[in-house]
Amino acid sequence: MSTQAATAAARRSKISPEREQELYGAVLDLLREGGYDAVTMEGVAARTKCGKATLYRQWKTKSQLVTAALDKSRCSLFTGIDTGSLAGDLRAAAVAAAGRRGRDTELMEAVGQAYLHHPDLRLALRETVINPEVAALDAMLRRGVERGEIAADNPAIAFVAPGFLGVLRIERLFEDRFGEEDALPAYVEAVVLPALGLGATGA
Repeated sequence: MSTQAATAAARRSKISPEREQELYGAVLDLLREGGYDAVTMEGVAARTKCGKATLYRQWKTKSQLVTAALDKSRCSLFTGIDTGSLAGDLRAAAVAAAGRRGRDTELMEAVGQAYLHHPDLRLALRETVINPEVAALDAMLRRGVERGEIAADNPAIAFVAPGFLGVLRIERLFEDRFGEEDALPAYVEAVVLPALGLGATGA
């Protein structure tokens, strides 16, 4: 290990794993509360009673800190769902997302805004937040094709993951349409399953 690398490792080791998670939690809370622009090194330092110099020494920039927080604190919505049928998987995915409505939805909105307006974050956000969810949904569809439940050339396949994530992001903009009902399960029944050729009885 070079002297420079050893020095960097020593600096990183000054923050315990517990303290690191506390810092990441503060970052995510600020993201939920006000979006990416609301996250500042000063704000994180004040909220966690951590020296601002420590944050800069560890992460250098706000974008690196936000990326690390999203990566280390990621809790996938859809990974691991496998009910044995495509319709069952999509329904379970919708219910899982609806069950975590609120804090995770706010975070999705914040990430979506940052993705559009901050090119320096785009690749990192895609890798840490978006791609794992898309991959899980695509895996459900691939299993459905392999089981013969849907045709591989069904054009709706390409729109399932974008539709899921899009509804998650804009659900609160249409509260007047859905009221207390969670939009995603209703969207799956009304739009996704029919588009895939899976009727209400598909299981």
